[in-house]
Amino acid sequence: MLLYLTDYLTQIYSGFGVFRYLTLRSILGVLTALLISFVVGPVIIRKLAHYQIGQMVRTDGPQSHLSKAGTPTMGGAMILVAIGVSTLLWGDLSSRYVWLVLAVTLLFGIVGGVDDYKKLILKNSKGLSARQKFFWQSLIGIAASVYLFNSAVSPIETRFIMPFFKDVSLDLGWWFIPLSYFVIVGTSNAVNLTDGLDGLAILPAVLVAGALGIIAYATGHARFSEYLGIPYVPGVGEMVVFCGAIVGAGLGFLWFNTHPAQVFMGDIGALALGAALGMLAVVVRQEVVLIIMGGVFVMETLSVIMQVASYKLTGRRIFRMAPLHHHFELKGWPEPRVIVRFWIITVILVLIGLASLKIR
Repeated sequence: MLLYLTDYLTQIYSGFGVFRYLTLRSILGVLTALLISFVVGPVIIRKLAHYQIGQMVRTDGPQSHLSKAGTPTMGGAMILVAIGVSTLLWGDLSSRYVWLVLAVTLLFGIVGGVDDYKKLILKNSKGLSARQKFFWQSLIGIAASVYLFNSAVSPIETRFIMPFFKDVSLDLGWWFIPLSYFVIVGTSNAVNLTDGLDGLAILPAVLVAGALGIIAYATGHARFSEYLGIPYVPGVGEMVVFCGAIVGAGLGFLWFNTHPAQVFMGDIGALALGAALGMLAVVVRQEVVLIIMGGVFVMETLSVIMQVASYKLTGRRIFRMAPLHHHFELKGWPEPRVIVRFWIITVILVLIGLASLKIR
């Protein structure tokens, strides 16, 4: 939005042309989203507390969590507001990628918001049924995947890229649609499963989003992509602004979500952030790198799958409790230790993912 204004002002003073630079707009996107979070956050927290929209805690979980009952939840709304406003202000609104990724993020947020509303306000402990939630996630994910497939302007936009190997790619054809769908919906649910401790999900999401922003910048730059040996996708560099908005909004939310948390993001934030990361990985053609950098999300998801499968097949549990972070809590790890160690793991995995840009 402001890009159009600065383009007009450039006719009066050429110095306004600096706002055409992606790097500047991405930095401004970070700062804008951060400022919005700081301004909107306390207001949302007060409203949630006033209407007693608080966390429900399982009695069979770690006993330290019982004190969290009633903590304001659905704080992910501040994340969505910050991301949406910042992206609309600093993004290029003529880009199909900006509108698509923003739309998918907000739609997944609505699905999570309805689930939170039913659980926290209508006091329906089940919220949306698993079938209902999966249906709406699938509908949005498939629609986005079909749109990307049909709107692709170059073959590289639908090819499967293998990191660490030079010139290794696979023509997916229509298989691009199920792959993209799986990445979007799978990442959304993976982040949601990870969101169980104060700050556990939000900082890894911020780190992965920041790294995907770097990859988007390189992917959308003809010279950089050629030098690094990664696919060049015209226009995808605009995702840097969106990634910056996620980073700013996430850091702003972490200010209130750090242990002991003043607010939880709820499904409205977790499902949306996961879908955003999945969409970003798809448009920059780095699904495998997302799996590497989001290893914490992958481990948390696999722990749930393994726990359920083991119990149904053998009647025995592999972990003391799933997802994985609860297992370590029940082993005696204090909550901050679990959180920080998972953060450290994410930093390492993000660096490995970024290294894939050069190591080929």
